[in-house]
Amino acid sequence: MRIDRATIARTAPAALSGLLSGYAALAVAELVSAAVRPEAGPVTAVGGAAIDRAPSALKDWAVRHFGTDDKLVLRFGILVVLALTGVALGLLALRHRRGGCAGILLLGLVGGAAAVTRPDSGGPADALPSLAGALAAAALLYALTGRAAAARGIVSGTAASRRRFLLAAGAAAAASTAAGALGRRLGSSRVRDAAASRAAVRLPAPASPAPAVPRGASLRVPGISPFTTPGADFYRVDTALVVPAVSADTWGLRVHGKGVGRPRTYSYAELLGRPLIERDITLTCVSNEVGGPYVGNARWLGVRLAHLLAEAGVRPPSKGGPADQLVARSVDGMTLGTPVEAVMDGRDAMLAVGMNGEPLPLAHGFPVRMLVPGLYGYVSACKWIEDIELTTFAAYDPYWVRRKWAREAPVKTQARIDTPRPFARPAPGTVMVAGVAWAQHRGIDRVEVRVDDGPWEPADLAAEHSADTWRQWSYRWQAVTGGHTLTVRATDRSGTTQTEERRPTIPDGASGRHSVVVSVG
Repeated sequence: MRIDRATIARTAPAALSGLLSGYAALAVAELVSAAVRPEAGPVTAVGGAAIDRAPSALKDWAVRHFGTDDKLVLRFGILVVLALTGVALGLLALRHRRGGCAGILLLGLVGGAAAVTRPDSGGPADALPSLAGALAAAALLYALTGRAAAARGIVSGTAASRRRFLLAAGAAAAASTAAGALGRRLGSSRVRDAAASRAAVRLPAPASPAPAVPRGASLRVPGISPFTTPGADFYRVDTALVVPAVSADTWGLRVHGKGVGRPRTYSYAELLGRPLIERDITLTCVSNEVGGPYVGNARWLGVRLAHLLAEAGVRPPSKGGPADQLVARSVDGMTLGTPVEAVMDGRDAMLAVGMNGEPLPLAHGFPVRMLVPGLYGYVSACKWIEDIELTTFAAYDPYWVRRKWAREAPVKTQARIDTPRPFARPAPGTVMVAGVAWAQHRGIDRVEVRVDDGPWEPADLAAEHSADTWRQWSYRWQAVTGGHTLTVRATDRSGTTQTEERRPTIPDGASGRHSVVVSVG
């Protein structure tokens, strides 16, 4: 179908009116959300609702393809859809002025409903940003489409009518920009307050310091992952479109539920006043594909979780305790379920307050996060934790279990080739093949490398720091000209060798062996 220039000229002002109305809706909503709470903004609320309702396979696909940029891609996608919807409603308003405005109000109701039904909703007030934005946008669309109709398009309208429309459109754009900028400035005050709270924290020395890392634990091989992952490089996989900004001064942790004889709420200062443990622990995300990047090792400082639970009167199931599941709740509404037995079996499960010698970064859970060595993050590593409830697996399904992920998820034994990279072109001769292997809470016993269909050859292992950290490895390969496939496998201390059977991340973590293809010559 061919659209002539006259049609474009006639409809362009209406399309622009719809686009500007959508822009005004977002700007006003951002301003109002600064007074309510940033998480109540329509883009965040609708994006969060989309994440909650998306199939697990789609979420996993997004993490696999976009990594930590998955939330940025989602927000961009929402903005594109809103822009196109605004244009469509503007064109509708050209013929049915009230119909276009009604469409905007309907979108406001959708945004408001998404906000008040989120797990972290603050109540009916969370609907206000979307509703206020929709009302402002509907009023603007009504006014602009009236002027657009008077202008009768860019070609046929009078110069005066076109000038009035353009002035009104420019004024609307300027006012929306000012409102949005003010909203962002006011909304960022919570982030500034949280950052200032973090900067004021002085972490006490641990009562139980981490053992020194053995000299041979870190290999000097170019391209291998460092033994300790810097905080800036540590993976982040969660559902929070807006990083929660929590002040240590107002934070609290409630411990309650089945078998808790002494329910209690702890402040941040009370946690810091307790004996702290310091440990090097490797964390792994269940969305990590074989050979993937969502694994990292850091030095954590925190309160031993088993001691906190014992003080509350909690006993593990093996000692007659009635609760077999610990449900951790985050300030953003996320829920994670952890076996009580694993938390209290002697491993270094903790409520972490520090990471690599500093207070937790905001993006990694400040003020406090939970971690349990040997379990995937979705059943153990609750960031921004504020509530611990003791219950049973039969009584409650946490967020990811309701989406068909496994209730219990010990980390699978894995090895990864860091160097050479896929499709590298090394020269013939000695080539260092190196990487990391992990089997938290069991430890790595050996790593083997295979070239093409040849025999498995033992790799050299770096010194082991603990069973809860990954272990570097290297293999001197005498490379010959041609294309080759390098494959690695690990065996843990229980005698289990990494399986070659490829399975996806759902429901309890990926399996298979990592391989890279290189061309020597």
